[in-house]
Amino acid sequence: MSEEIREINRRLKQHFGEAPRPEKQSGVDYLVETILSQNTNDINRDKAFKKLKEYYESWEDVESADREELTDVIRVAGLGPTKAERIQESLRITREEVGEYNLDFLNDLSIEDAKTWLEDIPGIGPKTAAIILCFHFDRPVIPVDTHVHRVSKRLGLIPESTSRKKAHKLLDEKVPDDIKYEFHRLLIEYGRKYCKARHPKCMEGPLSDLCEAHNRKEK
Repeated sequence: MSEEIREINRRLKQHFGEAPRPEKQSGVDYLVETILSQNTNDINRDKAFKKLKEYYESWEDVESADREELTDVIRVAGLGPTKAERIQESLRITREEVGEYNLDFLNDLSIEDAKTWLEDIPGIGPKTAAIILCFHFDRPVIPVDTHVHRVSKRLGLIPESTSRKKAHKLLDEKVPDDIKYEFHRLLIEYGRKYCKARHPKCMEGPLSDLCEAHNRKEK
């Protein structure tokens, strides 16, 4: 399976080019930004994060902000009240348990312990935890968003019935450590352009012969 995955990665890289490297941000930046990304698109996430960083001078100001005010600041990302609560709670937990708004201590933990610590924060699931560990700490974990989940199933990398949560574990086991980050980013590109949820165009893309979902329909 690892060789098949490397071949998929090779074709996607050849087709789309090198996966963009993650932005240089703090772990807390990624924590807050990923909360903002939940159930919205990248454009609105970025707008909300930019406004939040411009409006408040520090994470202490964000944690202590009036909840309604914070909700209004990040409103463009959607689900404002829920995300405002999650952001403030995650900042409170970080400050109380670490003594500052800093997640660098996670680098000293095993991947499983780091995931557990992050996922114990209300509203932080496997995807958010994986993004923080993969993007900020360069740890060998693969975040599974809706595109990665869908494409992995259609390519037969994971069983069709696999839940998003289970997919994290299976793909972490199957995808070689050295390509986890770029494989994640390239699968997203492929999912957006070809392997769409509705009206997929997989037969026009670089993995047409590997698409098990299409091959099943052809039989």
